Amino acid sequence: MNIEQARFNMIEQQIRPWNVLDQEVLDALHIVKREQFVPAACASLAFADTEIPLGNGAAMFNPKVEARILQELQVKKHETVLEIGAGSGYMAALLAYKGRHVTTIEINPALKEMAQQNLARANVTNVTIELGNGSEGWTAGAPYDVIAISGALEVLPEVFLKQLKVGGRIAAIVGVAPVMQCVIITRVAEAAWDTVQVFETNVKQLASAPQPSHFEF
Repeated sequence: MNIEQARFNMIEQQIRPWNVLDQEVLDALHIVKREQFVPAACASLAFADTEIPLGNGAAMFNPKVEARILQELQVKKHETVLEIGAGSGYMAALLAYKGRHVTTIEINPALKEMAQQNLARANVTNVTIELGNGSEGWTAGAPYDVIAISGALEVLPEVFLKQLKVGGRIAAIVGVAPVMQCVIITRVAEAAWDTVQVFETNVKQLASAPQPSHFEF
C-alpha cells in the first residue's frame, strides 16, 4: 500500500466532503501519522472510513469524525486540553499538535499502555496520560480551555461545564444509538453556555459512562 496516497485519499475523499476545510486541521492529518496509532491487526484499515476496534469495547472514531471534532474545537497553541478516553492516543496527538498540552484520561490499563507507546513512537511529548475514570470530569488541572470526550454519553454530566474556562469549548457526542448528536458547548460567561449541534453520528459509549443527570440541552 502506498501510505501517502492512502492518506491523501482519506483526506480528499472522506474528510473534505464532510466540511473539514480548515488548513491547520488538514495539515495535522498529514503530520500526525494515523497508521502509527492503529493496532497492527487493523493496519489495512488505517485510512478507511470506519471505526477501528481497539479491544476492551473501545474503538477509534472514523477519520472524518476525528477531523470534524478537531476543526470545531478550534484549539489554539496556548490552550490546555482535557481528553476523556485516550484509546490509541491518536486524538490526543491531533489535539496536542494544535494545543499547548493535553491531559488524556484512560480507564483501561491496556489502552493506557497502548496510547503511551504510540505517542512515544510518534515523538509526541506534550501529552500526559492518566489512568482513571474521567467519565464525570477530571479536577486535576481544571479549568481547561478545551475538553474532548472520545466516546458517547447519554447525557453530558454537568460537572464538565464547571471544568471549562470562560471562552472554552467542549466536544461531546450525546444521545443513544442509532442517532447521536455531536455538540460543541462554549462557556460564554461564568454561568452561561452556548450549545451548537454539529452533526449526527453513532459511536461506542464511553467506558463507565454515568447515568443521565438532569442537565438538558
